[in-house]
Amino acid sequence: MNLEVLVFYLFASITVAAAVMVISARNPVHSVLFLILAFFNAAGLFLLCGAEFLAMILVIVYVGAVAVLFLFVVMMLDINFAELRQGFLQYLPIGGLIGVILLVELALVLGSWTILPSAGGVAAAQTPAIGDITNTDALGRILYTHYLLPFQLAGMILLVAMVGAIVLTLRARPGVRRQSISAQNARTKELAAELKKVSSGQGV
Repeated sequence: MNLEVLVFYLFASITVAAAVMVISARNPVHSVLFLILAFFNAAGLFLLCGAEFLAMILVIVYVGAVAVLFLFVVMMLDINFAELRQGFLQYLPIGGLIGVILLVELALVLGSWTILPSAGGVAAAQTPAIGDITNTDALGRILYTHYLLPFQLAGMILLVAMVGAIVLTLRARPGVRRQSISAQNARTKELAAELKKVSSGQGV
C-alpha cells in the first residue's frame, strides 16, 4: 500500500465521519463546522484525482461563501431549536416511510451493482494530455463553447433566485427613513423649494 492510497483512505474516512456529524450534531454551529471539514477533505480527494480546479472551486465557493454564510446565518438568527423539535413526533411516520423507501432503493442499487473487468486498468491509466493544456483550460474551453447556453441559463436562474430571496426576506421596519426614488422624481419645484419674505431684523 503506497502513500497515495493511505492519503485517500485518510481523506475519505474523515469526509464520511464529518458528513455523519453534520446530520447528528445537536448544535447547528457544530454541524456547519463539520460541513466545512467535509468540504476540505473532499477537495483533497479531488486533488488526488488530478482535478485541481474542482478542488479550488470547492474550497473557494462552498467553504469560502456557502458554508461561512450558513454559519453566520445560524449564529445571527435567534432560533428556538427546542420549539422546532417539539413537532418531531408529528412528522416521524412520514420521515420513517421516506427512510424505508431510500433504504430499498439503495439495496436495489447495491444488489445490481457490478465492477467492470476493465475498471482497474482505466483507474490506473494516466490522464491523457492534450498538448500543454491543463484540465482547467480544457474545462473552460468546453464550458464556454459547447455548454455556453446552459451555463448562462444557470447563471440567470441563480440570479433570479438570489433576487427573489432578497425580496421575500426584506422587511420594512417602522421608524426607519429610507430613500424613495419615485417620491424624489415626483417632486415639483413648488414642493422642493418655498420662498419666504423675511423682514429686516426678524426671523422666519
